[in-house]
Amino acid sequence: MAEQDPNPNSPVPGLAPVGNGRRWRLMAGASAFFFVAALAYGVYWMKALRNAESTDNAYVGGNVVQITPQVAGTVVGIDADDTQFVRQGQVLVQLDRADAEVALQQAEGRLAKTVRDVRSLFASDAGQQANVDVRRTELARAEADLARRERLSASGAVSGEEVQHAREAVSSARSALASTEQQLAGTRALVEHTTVQKHPDVQIAAAAVKDAYLAYARTSLPAPVSGFVAKRNVQLGQRVGAGTALMAVVPLAQVWVDANFKEAQLANIREGQPAILSADLYGSRVRYHGRVAGFGAGTGAAFALLPAQNATGNWIKIVQRIPVRIELDAAELAEHPLQLGLSMQVRIDTHDRGAPRMPQVAQAAPSYTTGVFDAADRQAEARVREIILSNTAGRGAPAITRFPMPRSTVAEEGLARFDQGGRADTPRIF
Repeated sequence: MAEQDPNPNSPVPGLAPVGNGRRWRLMAGASAFFFVAALAYGVYWMKALRNAESTDNAYVGGNVVQITPQVAGTVVGIDADDTQFVRQGQVLVQLDRADAEVALQQAEGRLAKTVRDVRSLFASDAGQQANVDVRRTELARAEADLARRERLSASGAVSGEEVQHAREAVSSARSALASTEQQLAGTRALVEHTTVQKHPDVQIAAAAVKDAYLAYARTSLPAPVSGFVAKRNVQLGQRVGAGTALMAVVPLAQVWVDANFKEAQLANIREGQPAILSADLYGSRVRYHGRVAGFGAGTGAAFALLPAQNATGNWIKIVQRIPVRIELDAAELAEHPLQLGLSMQVRIDTHDRGAPRMPQVAQAAPSYTTGVFDAADRQAEARVREIILSNTAGRGAPAITRFPMPRSTVAEEGLARFDQGGRADTPRIF
């Protein structure tokens, strides 16, 4: 009997190697796995990756609204500090208003006096018209008297001296009438084709009141937008000039993402394409949805303080990047707020490439507006009308109600906040 080989892998003729079959099966399985994986990746690349551009060089951007006074003054109140949230129209800084209040009272007094002076011009016009009528009557009487004496002088009933006196009376009456008519014409040149409210002198005085009122109202600095206070550098007692940056308000509800794509990635990116974003702050579990809003006009190097000068020395090509602005969904942003400068991951779906890469479409509506400064202008107009009315109303006209001066306005709610310790005789306009 032949002896059996103890080694199953021995290359003895007639004996099948048992381990080779298992090895071949493992290799075939691995090859099939990698083939299927490569095929799946190829399909995924054809369907998704080929039509997508992504980058992790993206950061949150937003507006930084500077709070600057429109008039010079001394800071007497600071109503907001860094990290605090403020609403649109809320007072942030209060300047001393004593000088502005004095100037406003002087302007109001000049307007009231001007209105009364113009009223006297209109009254003088009526009085001088009556004087002209009287002079005309006197001239007609003198002419009739002269004519009667001239008829009687032919018969000798009236002396020549009396006729001469009558002629002199007619001449004097004519001169008086001419003088009165000239005075009437001069007065009418000042008041014709106008009213008390539209008279030039009244308009000039009214403009002075409006200017003084605006200077008074601008001693309160409201927040132009709702947001968080940052970069406060104003202190109590500081003397500030017009245009001095006191603090900033950052509206975090209006942030966007600036994604810096490589120049080779921009060929298929178009305005309006959808984007999916994630923030390092929240991780990949929180996704933001946005759309491409526009492209930067140049690379970062082109707008740098010290731009690169590649025409000198040894040159090394550096891949440039262009910022692409991406607008975020407001509801998702409110649920997961972002702050300026945070890092973002961006992937843009580039399937839709029908739009031009750099569309030249001018925007009709303004991008940002605020109405917190409009109320002061309306209140100044109302105060001017009140002063003119109170100085033109006749006897028995209703009295003008007087209230404290407004401290500031809240345009967002259409309300006003007023001084509690203000003067009782200073007007308050709603």
